[in-house]
Order: sequence, then C-alpha cells, then structure tokens
Amino acid sequence: MKRLTGWFRSRSLRSRLAMLTAAAVAVAIALSALACWFIVRDRLYEQVRQNLATAPYNPIGPGSNTRSLDWPKANCGTSAAEALTTTQANNSKLFGSSAGPGGRGGFYQWNSQLETDDGSTVCLPIGATKAINATQGDLAALGFAPNQAVYRSGTYVGGAPAMVRVSLFTDGTGEKFILLTASSTQTVLNSLQQLELILLGVAVFGIIGAGVTGRLVARSALKPVDRLTDVVEHIARTEEVGNTIPVHGDDEIARLSSSFNSMSTALANSRDRQTRLIADAGHELRTPLTSLRTNVDLLIRSNDTGRPLPEATRTKLLGNMKAQMQELTLLIGDLLQLSRPDSPKPGQNPTVVALHEIADRAVERARLRGPGLHFDLAVHPWYVHGDAAGLERAVINLLDNAVKYSPPGGTVEVALVQGRLTVRDHGPGIPADELQYVFDRFWRSPSSRQLPGSGLGLSIVAQTVRDGGGEVSLGAPPEGAGTLATVRLPGQSDRPE
Repeated sequence: MKRLTGWFRSRSLRSRLAMLTAAAVAVAIALSALACWFIVRDRLYEQVRQNLATAPYNPIGPGSNTRSLDWPKANCGTSAAEALTTTQANNSKLFGSSAGPGGRGGFYQWNSQLETDDGSTVCLPIGATKAINATQGDLAALGFAPNQAVYRSGTYVGGAPAMVRVSLFTDGTGEKFILLTASSTQTVLNSLQQLELILLGVAVFGIIGAGVTGRLVARSALKPVDRLTDVVEHIARTEEVGNTIPVHGDDEIARLSSSFNSMSTALANSRDRQTRLIADAGHELRTPLTSLRTNVDLLIRSNDTGRPLPEATRTKLLGNMKAQMQELTLLIGDLLQLSRPDSPKPGQNPTVVALHEIADRAVERARLRGPGLHFDLAVHPWYVHGDAAGLERAVINLLDNAVKYSPPGGTVEVALVQGRLTVRDHGPGIPADELQYVFDRFWRSPSSRQLPGSGLGLSIVAQTVRDGGGEVSLGAPPEGAGTLATVRLPGQSDRPE
C-alpha cells in the first residue's frame, strides 16, 4: 500500500487528476451497474412470482375426484425422478382428461406435482414432462391454511432452475398433500447474463472515456497553474518580481492567481521601497560624511603644514564634527528602526503597555531638550498591547518635533484621553499642501531643512502606530497656530488581567 501511495504521489498533478477522475467515474459506473442489475433481477423474479400466484391451488380440475383414482399407484414414484419416469410410461388419466397444470404441450406456464404428507411419494399429473425436486422444508406446508403459500428457489429434475410455490392440497377424502407449483427461471438467468455483459461493456467503455476525458479536463483545468508555474520559474531565473498572470473567473485557480499577483506586486513594491530607502539613505549620509571629511582634511592639512588653526576655529571645527557624528548616529538608529525585520505585528506576542507611563517618561526627556519650554500635561491611564520600546520612541519623536518647532518660551500641550494621544505645539505649523508628505521617509519641509534631523522621525511614528493597530494624523489645530499630532491606539483604561 505504501509503495502504491508513493508511486501515485510521484506522478504529475495532471496524471493524478486524470487518474482520480477515471477512478471516480469507474466507481460511479460500477455502483450504477450493480444497482441496475439488482433492480432488473428483482423485477424479473417478481414477474415469475406473480405468474406462480395465478396458478390454481386445486390441481385436480372440475369434476375430478381423487377417490376414483388408483392413488398413489398411477404416475407416482418414491422420488421426483421416479415419478417422472412413471408418468412418461403411463397413458392413463390421473387428474382428469384435459391437460392439467404442467400437462401435455406445456399449455400453462407452470408445472405442478403432489407430495404425500410424509414426503415419501411424489405424484405427477398425466402428461407431465417435468418434475420438481422437493426439499425437507416443504413439509411445513401441511400446517398452511387454504390458498396460503410460500415461495422458494428450486430446481427441476435434471438441474434446471425454477421458482417453486409450496402450498397445501386436501383431496375429497380429507387426505393432505403438499402441492408444489414451479415456473422455470432459466429465461431470467439468461437475461441477467446478457445484462451483465452489456453492463460490463458499458463500464469498460465508460472508464476508458472517463480516463480520456479526465486527461482533457486536467489539461484544461491546469492551464492557469502552468502559466503560474512559468511566471514563477521566470522570476526565479531573472529575479524580475512584479510579473502577473491574467485572472479569469472566481474559482480556486482564479483565487490562487490573484494571490500570486498580489504577492508579486507586493514583492515588487517592497523592492522599490528598499531601493528608494538605500538611495535616500545614501543621499542623507553623503552630506554629513562630506562635511566630516572636509573638516578632517582641514585639520590634517593644518597639522602637516605646521600652521595651526586659531583656537576658536579649531574648537568650532571639533564642535561641528561632534554634531555631525551625532547626526550620523541618529540617522543610523532611525534606519535600523525602520528596517527591523522583527517589528511587532498586531496579535503577535502581545504585551500590555501602560501608554500613560510612556507619555510621562517621554515628556521628562523632552523637558531636557527644550529647557525654556512649558509642558502642559493631561494624561489619563490607558493600557494597550504593543511594543513598549517602539511606542516610547514614537512618542519621543512627536515631542522632539514639537520642541524643535516651538518658539522660545512656548507651550507644548500633551494629552491622553481614552486612547487618544495629542501633542500640540504653537510654532509656525505645516503648510496644507505639505501635510500629505509628512510621513514619507526622508521628507523634510523646504522651510526646515536647515534644522537638524533626518526626516525619518514621523515615518517611525507612523510605522509603530500601524503595527500597534492604531492610526496617526498630523494637521493644524482647530484654533490658533501650530501643529496638532493625534495618535489613536486601541486599549482600555484598566490594566487587563
């Protein structure tokens, strides 16, 4: 069995589908043929039984009297075979002058005979040409009521098949006999044999046709799979993601094709984003690296020529180099945050995070970066599921932007109410036509490019909030100047158990 299963699995999908189709059709044809054969058999035997039911329960005939007969000396024998021999040699009347049941010429469709109540003697009517083989179970008919009978399978003397009706016969003297009435079933058997051959032929041709049809159906059904395979192999050879295949209909193959197209498009978009990220990162790294190289070259040339720089100039260069190194460190950290493959996703390893505590810590850090600013804090308890470090980084980025663009002595308003975190500054605000770009990587407003930053802070905020199942927006406050950042995260005010 294991070898057969292994052989089947080693076949191609098209061959397996064709074989399964042929097997299913073969089983259906076999079951239909069996049902047909049994139905026809039962119907034919029912017709034979109905024929037997019309046979008379009195085989003597009108005006006959068993007392006047030489019973059981004429046409009788100790067995059905001997009784048949006797009646063939005896031309005298036994049950009347007319051809009785089973008499000469086979005028009736049945044959009858009598058997004594002890089963020792069988008697046949005059002219009988067939005798029925009796069984020991026939003696049960002695307890039957008039016109009561049972039916059984039996044979004639010589082995021909028949259906036998067993009933009770009482003669004029009150003596009881067993009446056997039989009808040949040879025609039924011949018809069933012919039907078997016909059904077998139909089954063979049906299975062959099913195999051919299954092969054609498999070839047609798997064409989309072949196209999908070709595209996958092409992508594997050339690494050209983004190729798609046409989709027709809404069946499983169409769904598979649509899923592949979505995956291919997603891979292409991911590669495009990676390419843009590398290009943007290279562009952003080039500026501080160029400035660092210029300052280092200036210091080296001053040292090589023996003409030291003025102390104030040297101090300024070192300060600029430190600031550029900090900018590089910040930029590299932002890039690592954006490119982490293990960023938490909703529903994966959820951790209960107290968002109000994160907001408090972030505000304390922001106070150090904006010592001249006033922070208006209104934070209420709110617990969410997410990455604590990532959420804290996102809140700090929002506060850094508020600190960066707040005027000296300005106020930064921070509120957390029912999962809605808002950070508002009173700075110059963001032009309406630039709001659509604020969450793009490396995007910086033309009016703020002279300020420090890499343009990745808000991208990190958007990614972290989306990973936590929330949403973030940035816009103008309902009234007054400045910028209002809003973060909504699903959670609850009480700590979950």
